[in-house]
Amino acid sequence: MENKVALIIGAGDNLGSAIAKCFAENSYTVVAARRDGSKLEVLKKNIEDSGGIFYGYSLDARKEGDLIEFIKKIENDIGSIEVAIYNVGGNIKFDITKTTSKKYYKTWEMATFGAFLMGREVAKYMLPKKRGTIIFTGATASLRGGNGYSAFSGAKHAKRALAQSMARELGPQGIHVAHIIIDGAIDTPWIKELFSDFYKEKKELDGLMNPSDIAKNYLWLHQQPRNAWTHEMDLRPWIEKW
Repeated sequence: MENKVALIIGAGDNLGSAIAKCFAENSYTVVAARRDGSKLEVLKKNIEDSGGIFYGYSLDARKEGDLIEFIKKIENDIGSIEVAIYNVGGNIKFDITKTTSKKYYKTWEMATFGAFLMGREVAKYMLPKKRGTIIFTGATASLRGGNGYSAFSGAKHAKRALAQSMARELGPQGIHVAHIIIDGAIDTPWIKELFSDFYKEKKELDGLMNPSDIAKNYLWLHQQPRNAWTHEMDLRPWIEKW
């Protein structure tokens, strides 16, 4: 039987890893990539110790040639990519006068250009099969700009437009394209360390987003019947203002 592959590009220590574990628990072969693939060893052990199949790679998703060969290798050597998730972040905050062209361009490359490259390449393999799911992770900045977020919100707006365009083109051909807006703080060690008072207050109220609970929505989107697909969903804690 051909392996069902769940591809996660941007498999960080928190949400990305939670998504990988969620799909592994549901019998998907997980292929995960981040810029420093050596940081995937803990995730690899967790999944394999639970009986799952895991492949981890180093990848800079902004490099077109590398990404093309990466997708080709998965399809040829590992299995059919059934769901591809682009979870690369790029969140930076700078005053507009301090936002250099380098910072602006790099943020766009990470959040948008890499998403375009992944979406384009996996679509080439999904279209002949007339099935597959492509999911992009968005943020509050996907919906509105904010003070200091000219680079990040610009890139996230562009990714949302990419997702909408791909959904309209690929949906009628059997490919489910979805965009998830994460509108709230995720429960991570980084938040706990840098914003300890905020973390404690939100944690006591169950107001931080649990990565594992978020991840279940990615699986749910992939499993939706095609007569009732969701394109965009927003997730936030119950106490979040919006």
